[in-house]
Amino acid sequence: MGVNLNKLVPGLCALMLCAACANLSTPDATGSPSPWILVDDFESDRPLYDWANIDVQNETNPWVPDPQVTRIRSDPKSGNRYMLRKPAADGVIGNRKAIGFTPLPLPVKVGETYTFYTRVNVEYFPNNHSFGLSNVAASDIPDLGYDSFEPMIRITDKYESDGYKNDGTLMVLVADKAYRKIVNPATGEAAKPLDPGRWYELWYVVNNAARQAGGQRYDLYVRGGEFEQQQLVFEGAEFRMGREQPLMYFMAISNTGPQKAPYGNGGVRYDDIYMAEGRTLSSPLSARIIFPISKNSPEFQERYHCPCRHPRLPGGLLRCLQQSVPVYSSPRPS
Repeated sequence: MGVNLNKLVPGLCALMLCAACANLSTPDATGSPSPWILVDDFESDRPLYDWANIDVQNETNPWVPDPQVTRIRSDPKSGNRYMLRKPAADGVIGNRKAIGFTPLPLPVKVGETYTFYTRVNVEYFPNNHSFGLSNVAASDIPDLGYDSFEPMIRITDKYESDGYKNDGTLMVLVADKAYRKIVNPATGEAAKPLDPGRWYELWYVVNNAARQAGGQRYDLYVRGGEFEQQQLVFEGAEFRMGREQPLMYFMAISNTGPQKAPYGNGGVRYDDIYMAEGRTLSSPLSARIIFPISKNSPEFQERYHCPCRHPRLPGGLLRCLQQSVPVYSSPRPS
């Protein structure tokens, strides 16, 4: 069940806020500056360079090292690239926490509201996936696992411990870490399960104010499937932990389930992760965000005053080497 610390590598960096961030978006179709800031669209020449992918509860038997599947795939027709995440290859059971996370280009400070946009596409059911945002140090994510999340969205059709069978409908968090299905506002009933192979657009409006000020909550909007137009499908979902700290990472976890009762290894495709200040319900895809120079270039590092030069440093915006993050792997059974 435990994990071994087998080496240290220079880690994912704490984020530094810079006035230059305000100039990183491109104009939209009207010529106005786009409010959207790119987190990741997986189109760079070094995809997944900014991601940490770790398996912290590897109970596979026969033992498989590093069992999670995190790959960049391309649509055969459009050439568009996306990230596919699976807890393990088909037929491999026992990888209980396949974690991946990447720093946000700037933190969501306490008191701020930001909208996050993400496209998701279910590879197939059965599966068990969660994604959202974290406000803990990168070095704490392996130990905290699911409790690293604050706003969290869930995709699964697994059985719960009380025997309840989920059906693949998107879910959010409410009080006491309980899950609730999103709702079709036209019917007042739970929305339909996600349709495998179909892309869905999600806008999650994240209020990181203190709880006493009405924050530590998020609203979810969806377009796709039964929702031909953008719809508010859940209002007032709650942060998992309510730590009231700056949100710093986009994060995803998948889980094969235990050996005796596996959930399934179906994957989820992720694409076009963006963030924008306030409640922003436009689409970022009408004006994709472009960095004016390569994020890995000396010019970029000099312009944004990033002192880091280590070759393992993630290439994202304004990240400086302030800590080392352990690379974890599960022990091979003796």
